[in-house]
Amino acid sequence: MREVDVKSIIPVVKKLCIDANYYLGEDVIARIRKMKEEEISPTAREVLSILLENYELAASEKMPICQDTGIAVIFIELGQDVHLTGGDFYEAINEGVRQGYKDGYLRKSMVSDPIIERVNTKDNTPAIIYTDIVSGDKIRITVAPKGGGSENMSEVKMMKAADGIKGVIDFVVDRIDRSGGNPCPPLVVGVGLGGNFEQSALLAKKSLLRSLDEPNPDPKWAVVEQEILTRINKLGIGPQGLGGRTTALAVHILHKPCHIASMPVAVNVQCHAARHKSIEI
Repeated sequence: MREVDVKSIIPVVKKLCIDANYYLGEDVIARIRKMKEEEISPTAREVLSILLENYELAASEKMPICQDTGIAVIFIELGQDVHLTGGDFYEAINEGVRQGYKDGYLRKSMVSDPIIERVNTKDNTPAIIYTDIVSGDKIRITVAPKGGGSENMSEVKMMKAADGIKGVIDFVVDRIDRSGGNPCPPLVVGVGLGGNFEQSALLAKKSLLRSLDEPNPDPKWAVVEQEILTRINKLGIGPQGLGGRTTALAVHILHKPCHIASMPVAVNVQCHAARHKSIEI
């Protein structure tokens, strides 16, 4: 059994919050560069060039990639052989978020009540935390700031099994078509299939953590991802909704078993600032 003082978690989460908002992953940057070369619209190419310049400036000047620094969505893989000591684990995570968003000069976007009293909590807490118990004595922490514009374009649909794969593909493409330029394309499109209502949404969000240079490990689903991506990029929405072939950078699918009477499908839309950073302690 390995003991971990929860206070040691605070600076780790703080740094992850800052780094995720300052430094975009090389997989995203490489994909945008590639699609810029393939883009036929002069306007779209110019927009992609501006995005690439923005990423460089954010990293060099240590500033947020986007003014919307998002809800702090945090995924924890907690080894079952870890004994947490010294306080409340989740409070330590929230303290890390609190410090990261303050010291990193990141916008605080959380309100304490969703409808009646929308008062800003002023420190971007509480974080949204998902915990999986895994084997071993390590803790893996992933911080994935999620902006409101793209999140607002997400959707869950309880489909019928008879709708089949065509129905799923049509739903995902239609969701992006209806979104237009609102989620700040080019996008990464996360798709969750199976489970039940809430698990499909979580699968869609988790799928966004996969690197853009990693194909789906299941060849049959890799084919489906490519078909959806091709159809989305034929919609003509383009970067920032200004037209072109580069509406999405990738489509990622995660799936789980489900009830015989159900076929839950979730789409979690991610803007071009596909931010997430991880560390194992």
